[in-house]
Amino acid sequence: MNRTAIFPGSFDPITIGHEQLIRRALPLFDAITVVVGVNVRKQCRFTLEQRMEWIRRTFADCKQVAVDSCDQLTVDYCRQHHIGYLLRGLRNGNDFNYEAETARVNKLLYPELETVMLLSDTDTEVVCSSTVRELLNFGHDVRPFLPEAIRCDF
Repeated sequence: MNRTAIFPGSFDPITIGHEQLIRRALPLFDAITVVVGVNVRKQCRFTLEQRMEWIRRTFADCKQVAVDSCDQLTVDYCRQHHIGYLLRGLRNGNDFNYEAETARVNKLLYPELETVMLLSDTDTEVVCSSTVRELLNFGHDVRPFLPEAIRCDF
């Protein structure tokens, strides 16, 4: 297995926190595929195509970053694509508890998969997609929370 990682999420929308984490992880891997999850039980504000396009624009300068989507368990996607690393970001202790439990289950299902967790930068630890959506609902300017490449869309 090469050193390819996936970074899964809904990215509804991608934030500066996501961007910083991926850019910090680039030296650790040969490639990172940002995988946009399709969850029929979750109502997203933005279309799958829009979210994928925003990620492509955000990382247009990074040949190591690819974008894909999936409608299956992340661990099954990793096995199917022979991915050995799963990248996750941690903003706080709650994130750690959730991600540690998920990593343990993934390891049982696919022993070759290693989960790599990076702490969020201090300046982005409060930034998340749900906060951006909530601010949008109330008419606030969310551009400071978004990657430069997509701010013009908001």
